[in-house]
Amino acid sequence: MNNLGNIKLSKKEEDILFDNFTKKLKDDDFKELVSKIDLKDEILFSYTSRLEECSLECKNCKNCKGLGECKNSVKGHRLTPIVSNDNLVFSYMECSYQSENIKENEYKKNIYLFEVPKMLKEASLTDLYKNDKNRIEFIKYVKEFIKEFKEGKSPKGIYLHGSYGTGKTYLVAALFNELAKKNIKSTIVYVPEFLRVLKSSFEDYDDIYETVKRTPLLLLDDIGAEYLTPWARDEILGTILQYRMDENLPTFFTSNFNLKELEHHFSNTGSGVEEIKGRRIIERIKSLTKDFELVGESNRK
Repeated sequence: MNNLGNIKLSKKEEDILFDNFTKKLKDDDFKELVSKIDLKDEILFSYTSRLEECSLECKNCKNCKGLGECKNSVKGHRLTPIVSNDNLVFSYMECSYQSENIKENEYKKNIYLFEVPKMLKEASLTDLYKNDKNRIEFIKYVKEFIKEFKEGKSPKGIYLHGSYGTGKTYLVAALFNELAKKNIKSTIVYVPEFLRVLKSSFEDYDDIYETVKRTPLLLLDDIGAEYLTPWARDEILGTILQYRMDENLPTFFTSNFNLKELEHHFSNTGSGVEEIKGRRIIERIKSLTKDFELVGESNRK
């Protein structure tokens, strides 16, 4: 008697299964699938139901135009029979669309996010062209930046300022995502939380600090919203900006402040007014960036 898994079948049960298997062979898709398996029918008939499922999923794949249309039980995969020790095992194999999708999303590993929404990894340059006319100059420079950076040049980053909720961070993230597809690494840091963590987490200080300091592309998000101390301004931000100036590393900023307002912010700490030190930070930002204002209504609710 034949074994079906760990179940022993009677001769009558075997005959019924084999008869069912023979009937299924009249289906062209089922027959085509079975013909590619290097096992005898006396073995295959035990797996009729499972093979029928494989056949159906294979048929679904023939007519599929993308992951959005996938009808299989596991999206982007096809149940597939595999010969192992003169028996069959079944595995869900990735279809070509799923493989492409995984490959397409590999670039997201090139973007390091620190305390900013993960959805920024979905930001796309194609969305930039649907926005209002106030963004035309910004978009023009983004295209210029990408072109020069791919050519091995060191174009200036962007200081993007404007009112709350106008999509400043998203726009820069879209640029970073485009370059991530070319295997270029970048970092987006929410400045207030970055400075707070550095001050309280001595163990991770070096790793976080060095990542931000040396990353090929850096966005310091919402600068000016942090609780400012002389240490944060001079020892952390000032040192990072000086290093990136010296190494010609493109640096981007988003802020609710224009540069004049930001200078006032950096000149006033708990230690009093220090205009020279505030101006020093601004001069570094000016050296690193081109200044753009983003005008528009808030997209946040």
